[in-house]
Amino acid sequence: MDIEFPVPFAKMSGTGNDFIVIDHRRTLVPEDMQADFVRGVCRRMFSVGADGLIFIENSGKADFSWRFYNGDGSVAEMCGNGARCAARFAYAKGIAGKKMSFETLAGIIEAEVLNDEGEVSLLMTPPFDYRTGLEAELDGKLHEISYMNSGVPHAVLFMDEAEEIAVKKWGSSVRFHELFQPAGTNVNFVQPLADGGIRVRTYERGVEDETMACGTGAVASAIFAANRGMTSSPVTVTTSGGERLTIVFDLQQDSTAENVYLQGPARIIYIGQLTAESLEK
Repeated sequence: MDIEFPVPFAKMSGTGNDFIVIDHRRTLVPEDMQADFVRGVCRRMFSVGADGLIFIENSGKADFSWRFYNGDGSVAEMCGNGARCAARFAYAKGIAGKKMSFETLAGIIEAEVLNDEGEVSLLMTPPFDYRTGLEAELDGKLHEISYMNSGVPHAVLFMDEAEEIAVKKWGSSVRFHELFQPAGTNVNFVQPLADGGIRVRTYERGVEDETMACGTGAVASAIFAANRGMTSSPVTVTTSGGERLTIVFDLQQDSTAENVYLQGPARIIYIGQLTAESLEK
C-alpha cells in the first residue's frame, strides 16, 4: 500500500510547540512508511515543518488513540503540548466531546477543552522514576540534576535568574549523558521569576534542539521547583516562546506528585493538504 495523497492535515501550536495533526482513523500512511513520512513533512523550509506529527486513530478503550512521532521520525510515549493539540483537534472534528480520553503509549490521558479559544486541560499520567542528587559537568562546572518520567524522561537543572544558558550545547550533553542511557532524556533549564512562577527552557530529545515549549518538561520542572520551595501549585510556567502553561498538582510527603494537570492553549493555525511533493528532497 502506498501513501494516499493528498493527505488532509491541520497545523497546530501548543504554546509554540508545533505539530502536524492528521485524522488517521482511515489509513492514509502505511505504518511501515510513517517514520520516513514524518521526517519528510516535518522539515522546516523544505516542507510543512513541525516539532512532531500526530496520527489520530481509532481506539477500543477510549474516544481515540494517537500515534505520536518526533520530527526525526522517532516514536515518543507522550507529549503534553501535543496531547492538548490532539484533544482540541478531536473536539473540532467531532471525534470526541469537550471531555474525552485517549490512548497514548504512556497510558490513558483525560482531557477537557475549556473554551472556544482552545484552552485545554489534561490530567497527566502519574510521574514516576524520581531521582535527585545526580550530577553532570557542563563547561567545567558541576551541575545538580533532578530527574523524573512525566510521560517521557526529563532531566531538570536549576539555574540563577540572570545566568546565561547554552541550551543546545548543555542540553545535548545531558541528553546523551551516561546517566540517562540508553534511552536518553529531555533536558529542562529552570529559572525563578519574581512573580513566583518559573521560566523553563527545554532541549527536546528527538528534535535535538531547544523548542518553544514542552508540556511534560513544564510538569517535571514545576514539581521539582515546588519540592525546592521555589513555588507551589498552581505553578505558572513561562516557556521559551514567552507563552504560559499552568501546572496543578498535589505534592505528597514523599515529594512525589499526584493529580497532575497541564493547562494551556492549543491553537489551530491552518488546515491544508499534503501532496507527494511535500516529501521531495
